[in-house]
Amino acid sequence: MNFKELDNYLLSKQGATFDYPFDEEVRVYRIADKMFALMVDEENLSINLKCDPIYAFELRSLYQSIKAGYHMNKKHWNTVSLGGDVDDELLKELIDHSYELVYGKLSKRERVLLG
Repeated sequence: MNFKELDNYLLSKQGATFDYPFDEEVRVYRIADKMFALMVDEENLSINLKCDPIYAFELRSLYQSIKAGYHMNKKHWNTVSLGGDVDDELLKELIDHSYELVYGKLSKRERVLLG
């Protein structure tokens, strides 16, 4: 996947938005102001995704392209480098997992506002 394909997939999630709170390069994807993904449009594309801590550790042991989250809480975030041993199907599953983790922590009111 390239940046545009990833961007489209991330924004296809219900209530997903993005902004640039850190600088003009790091695009942060949110639902109800809570981050579920971060990435930069650069040649060596990678994406930071929220992850269940036990699953995160398992993924890091199975895939060379998955590391502890760069500049993030290493327990709850992974950085996935594209172009390695993570295929598009797994990448979408990891994005879905990240989204669902964040969505599951939203209040009932926030969920209702998302539709």
